[in-house]
Amino acid sequence: MQTNPTARQTEPGEAAGDLGAARAAVVAPRSIIRVLLGTTASRIGFLTLTVIALACFATLTLTLANRQEPGTQHLPAAERPESPAYEAQQRAARHLPPFWWPAAEGTPAAARRKAASEQAALLAMADEAGVDVETMRKQAPRIGEAERAVFLPKPALGTDVLGRDLLTRLLVGGSVSLAVGVLAAALSVVLGTLYGAIAGYLGGVVDSVMMRFIDVLYGLPYVLLVVLLAVASSAMIEEYTGRGRAREAFVRQAAAELMQAEAGPAAAVPESRRVRERLSQDKGLAEALRLKAESHPDLARRELASTGRMLLELGTLLLAIGGVSWLTMARVVRGQVLSLKSQPFVEAARAVGASRRRIFFRHLLPNLVGPIIVYATLTIPQAILQESFLSFLGIGVKPPLPSWGNLASDGLEQLNLVQSQWWLLVFPCLLLGLTLLALNFVGEALREAFDPKTRR
Repeated sequence: MQTNPTARQTEPGEAAGDLGAARAAVVAPRSIIRVLLGTTASRIGFLTLTVIALACFATLTLTLANRQEPGTQHLPAAERPESPAYEAQQRAARHLPPFWWPAAEGTPAAARRKAASEQAALLAMADEAGVDVETMRKQAPRIGEAERAVFLPKPALGTDVLGRDLLTRLLVGGSVSLAVGVLAAALSVVLGTLYGAIAGYLGGVVDSVMMRFIDVLYGLPYVLLVVLLAVASSAMIEEYTGRGRAREAFVRQAAAELMQAEAGPAAAVPESRRVRERLSQDKGLAEALRLKAESHPDLARRELASTGRMLLELGTLLLAIGGVSWLTMARVVRGQVLSLKSQPFVEAARAVGASRRRIFFRHLLPNLVGPIIVYATLTIPQAILQESFLSFLGIGVKPPLPSWGNLASDGLEQLNLVQSQWWLLVFPCLLLGLTLLALNFVGEALREAFDPKTRR
């Protein structure tokens, strides 16, 4: 049998690479866009999610921009207060319903609209004249119907208890909720993929120990773990800024030194129990030492900028949600790796001398892309729901930064039998429900495309 002298020798692992690529090609789905537009449900979900995401993120330059408060034109330019658009308040415009909602004459809603239009007209005239609002109130003639009609606020989705525009806050809250959900899901996918792949690839005792650890975590209440992590992180931030433990240590040390001085120079250092008893009995001494600790330069309270504190809180929230959401992903990836390890293309790669690293990254990981994408798509709504739930309880995204969860919580407080500001609860819940439903439609379409058992 003759051989071709110009034929190139096959490198170790190259032939198996072709087999692995062929295997990946079998698993690879159609174009993702074609998948997302393949069925009616997936089209509705994809288009709904696209519209909501674009509306939230494309308007951030407007919703986060600082605006000068009306009625402050008479102040020097450096002293005019500014606030982000989502925090712009107008107390006279509090609890205004959407402009398209009918408000009969004589109802509280009609009275609030009238007061808001008069206040807006007064602020505009004060800015034009360059005087403060109280001066203009004394000088201005009676505001007529024409002026009220011109300056009548027309919020698209109403205003809240502080007169802030609900639509602006929903757009910013949507950006926060979507960003937290996507980033937490990404963290969950990374942790679950690495953990499951290592456990499945190494096998044996390592696999058994790693999976028993996951079984232990599965036995703990999921929501309780997230709540505990969120509360612990908030306590750590508060301890960092307040230095409470350092101040208490300073108070106990100062009290111990005082007790030792009172007992005489030869006396031993008093026990910590006696120091605590002395501080609990002598309230005046304890208060004096605490005041001295607060005035100590090395124990001064650390000041965090509002932006820095906000980022820290969001980061801890991401860790709390993503740090406990990776368990299912780890099991899914482990099962896939165990299945792929016995495939012929992996055996061929091992036979021609491919290293473990090459086998994992060249042959196993490409075939895990499908399940990873599907799980990531289905994890995002779970993470968004967890963030909204924590924010609803008051331990997630903290005001004044809005999210759909804390907006719904604020709206629930405004429901009563006398005057029900329904828009404060309906619209945050509606957007949250539409987003979760759209994500589930998209995830189901991707699952059908990537899973050979359900592919049509």
